[in-house]
Amino acid sequence: MTGRVTLLGGGPGDPDLITVAGLKALQRADVIVYDRLVPLALLDEAREGAELIEVGKVPRGPFTPQERINEILTEKATAGLDVVRFKGGDSFVFGRGGEEWLACQAAGIPVSIIPGVSSSIAAPELAGIPVTHRGVATGFTVVSGHVAPDDERNDVDWAGLATAGNTIVILMGVKNLPEITTALLDAGLDGGTPAAVVADAGLPTMTVLRSTAGAVAEAASQAGIRPPAVCVIGAVAGLGLT
Repeated sequence: MTGRVTLLGGGPGDPDLITVAGLKALQRADVIVYDRLVPLALLDEAREGAELIEVGKVPRGPFTPQERINEILTEKATAGLDVVRFKGGDSFVFGRGGEEWLACQAAGIPVSIIPGVSSSIAAPELAGIPVTHRGVATGFTVVSGHVAPDDERNDVDWAGLATAGNTIVILMGVKNLPEITTALLDAGLDGGTPAAVVADAGLPTMTVLRSTAGAVAEAASQAGIRPPAVCVIGAVAGLGLT
């Protein structure tokens, strides 16, 4: 009998921020295939005898190829097991959940989805920054900063974001923050626009750095900010709700 795969988003880091459905999925799973940024304490919820498989990807370091992750999911489910693919944040916000769903679909394996709280909104919220606010920002855009603006692989319209007037939320952008802010400023973004970087959101080690678009990259470097971190650029970053 074919098993199933559940794509589970675990939230931004605090174990308490997982959904009730997500917790139940972890408790019943035969196999949990997990990333390095999941709330690791939640692995203690696995039932006795469950197989835990780490497939974490370290930036510019050791990683499990996505193709191999797909194989693990399909192999385990084909063997009749209840497989949970456990990711930080939400599986479909730069989590490659769509690719894993398609791989399972091609293998005839049923897939269930349990959404997670994305760090794109959770990190700003935990820092007292609403991504939208009446009279300040009517929308927000979430982009990946993994590829630098001058890289030929870049497909983010940084110039468009600079002039849109809404909140910009950048994930995976710590390394390329100098190039990203330069691209935004060159496209017309006011250097005095409020900006913030939130590192380790939801964890006891959470750090919030407040600055401006023109100074945030240098400030983050001086502060020793390291991934995982979320950068927010826009007027809402200046609200500072506490």
